[in-house]
Amino acid sequence: MSTQAQTTNLTETTLTPDLTYARLASDAQLERAAHALKLNGFNVLVAENAADAKAKLAEVIPAGAEVFTSSSTTFIQLGLFAEIDREGGRYDSVRVKLGKMDPKTQNREMQKLGATPDYIVGSVHAVTETGSLLIASATGSQLAPYAASAAHVVWIVGTQKIVPNMDDAFNRLEQYTFPLEDQRAQKAYGVHSSISKVLIYNKEFVPGRATLIFVKENLGF
Repeated sequence: MSTQAQTTNLTETTLTPDLTYARLASDAQLERAAHALKLNGFNVLVAENAADAKAKLAEVIPAGAEVFTSSSTTFIQLGLFAEIDREGGRYDSVRVKLGKMDPKTQNREMQKLGATPDYIVGSVHAVTETGSLLIASATGSQLAPYAASAAHVVWIVGTQKIVPNMDDAFNRLEQYTFPLEDQRAQKAYGVHSSISKVLIYNKEFVPGRATLIFVKENLGF
């Protein structure tokens, strides 16, 4: 059975996360990944730490822009939800708009609003040294705007997520990311997570659309 087939069958886990996937990438690995990503149409920035990453994010997204924050442990650690998703703040927050809508009567409008923002910000689960991204989701809500429907995409990614190739990316997802996310979901919501939908992002064809900010710190899963 292929790695991808195995992944789609995972629904819960008692696995201990493989902590080898928590190690920060070397400068050489980071350089290879950044170079390959640029060749594949991604903008790449490198931040030395969390504060630098937040400053670079502010440079990438202009004040007043419409921004949707995707669910992200990285963003929780950086405190970016509180900064972006507040009324009267620097940005036009989609989540603020969604908070004023009624899911019972406006669910379809809410789905469209979340799917087509000017900017969506979040993170990924693995980046290969060959310039590809792997993103998994239980619901898939962030995958459409990441892939095509958002005008711009910005990811903030700790360099521990850099792996040699796509096989290693799936191994990282299954053996490290998923066990941690499953534990988080049980604590937060009382339910197991699942790797229900997976996006493999090999290339961006729209110039300037997709930006990845690497951070030389262990952020997120």
